[in-house]
Amino acid sequence: MASSRLLPSPEAEDLVSLTREIVTKELVPRAATAERAAEFPRDIFLLLGRTGLLGLPYAESYGGGEQPAEVYLQVFEEIATAWASIGVGVSVHSLSCFPLAAYGTGAQRERWLPDMVAGELLGAYCLSEAHAGSDPAAMRTRAARVEGGYVITGAKAWTTHGGEADFYTVMARTSDDRKRGISCFLVPADAPGLSAAPPEHKMGLTGSTTATMNFDGVFVETERRIGDEGQGLSIALAALDAGRLGIAAVATGLAQGALDLAIGYAKERQAFGKAIIDHEGLSFLLADMDACVESSRATYLAAARRKDQGLSFARVASIAKLVATDNAMAVATNAVQVLGGAGYTRDFPAERYMREAKVMQIFEGTNQIQRLVISRHLAKGTA
Repeated sequence: MASSRLLPSPEAEDLVSLTREIVTKELVPRAATAERAAEFPRDIFLLLGRTGLLGLPYAESYGGGEQPAEVYLQVFEEIATAWASIGVGVSVHSLSCFPLAAYGTGAQRERWLPDMVAGELLGAYCLSEAHAGSDPAAMRTRAARVEGGYVITGAKAWTTHGGEADFYTVMARTSDDRKRGISCFLVPADAPGLSAAPPEHKMGLTGSTTATMNFDGVFVETERRIGDEGQGLSIALAALDAGRLGIAAVATGLAQGALDLAIGYAKERQAFGKAIIDHEGLSFLLADMDACVESSRATYLAAARRKDQGLSFARVASIAKLVATDNAMAVATNAVQVLGGAGYTRDFPAERYMREAKVMQIFEGTNQIQRLVISRHLAKGTA
């Protein structure tokens, strides 16, 4: 790997080394086959949980690693270098745990968080709807108060791990107030009335199941509401800030993987009597790709350090997501170009990297929405 990654401590270096060992032994041999077969690798998430890699952001008292963002995001990146579907899945699982960890009561965290961070319970995050993707305040899924809890009715689109998860962190409307009428719920996968539509047929990340989740009168006990009634939108937006850093790290990992592939190929492939990496036109392209990867890493780590210091990081999280995913698309596209005709075949993973990079410019808020978020912060003078 060509990256010049810097880690803040020997412990962090050991953690990333452990991740790299697992990636090499368990992920690399399976990634291409699983993606071609659209196979969801539930056992990999269980392995990552049992080795402590699913709960890195969360408190040790609940079985987590209590690692700073600067460290756990580099673990996400390392995973995504080999298999983007798993990198995205780890980021989404972390996002799904965030509301409980940050806003849940002590009793709620004691009851559910240990199994989540251990990977025994795999999470999914239900926010978007078919008509309310970039505008979550327009959601229509409702949670009506009844004796002992709520009844949720509606549908949530584009759910990563939909139909495969063990729990769903769900945002649903509890009143008509646009901003204060949404609440957050922790819904078990076996709740009566909860079902998954057939998975979406996607151009990439085929090893990561994505489906619409249907809530047909799903009863949820009051104790499964996370935070106060009406607090859901603010919880969702806080979770997305953290989630955008996760996707920035994953996109950087994908780009690093594409760059590594391109460099390796360019050193071996001969043209006009020498390796193609020694031809200036192609070597400059590789240099641009390297600059994209390093700038992406520097951008998401700068945002992570703000988060670790307890500073506002919403604007820089959007910048990191924007920069890293746009760069990943550019690097993956150029990797195909470096490999030439071979890059357009499935004999090499370059075409898969290119397909996978595209969606990263779309989920966790499209890059057009990131520009909107950034510009609004600039107008307000906020960080």
